[in-house]
Amino acid sequence: MQKYFEKISGERLFLSPENPDDAALYTKWLNDPAVTVSLGGYAKVFSLPRTEREMREAVSRDHSYAIVLREGERLLGNIDFRDVDHLNGKATLGIFIGEEADRGQGYGAEATRLMLNYAFTTLHLHNVQLEVFSNNAQAIACYEKVGFKISGRRRESVFIEGGFVDEIYMDILDSEFLRNE
Repeated sequence: MQKYFEKISGERLFLSPENPDDAALYTKWLNDPAVTVSLGGYAKVFSLPRTEREMREAVSRDHSYAIVLREGERLLGNIDFRDVDHLNGKATLGIFIGEEADRGQGYGAEATRLMLNYAFTTLHLHNVQLEVFSNNAQAIACYEKVGFKISGRRRESVFIEGGFVDEIYMDILDSEFLRNE
């Protein structure tokens, strides 16, 4: 049986609808502090039933995709749009790469470019935003590489590993993305 379906195609990756069979792996990642600290979910506990339920709910309300490495069709992480507002042409992007060895390989940038192309050409959105913590320099560099710009900052608003960090808001407009292609 086929596990992934190539919905959005990239060079090294493709984005597929999430497969419920991956709930155990998602649960592992969502309980890994290295993943959840940067997502703001470190204090949350994810059980397999909770992850399965959230995956089912995400499919019905969000544009949520598995990031799949083309070679070997290996699951790398997840990328999604939340709060899609078609009237105003905006959405919020979220992404994570599950395994430490897969971070820093350019997979996040490629997946983000794929989602932005989908946002601006298929969904006809105008503005995509995201939130990132100021202590996540690698993610900020990735987002800037793709074309996101800092649009705001909430100072010392998140307590991580013994200290407060800023929430940074970044966004990109459809016209800016097209210039970055």
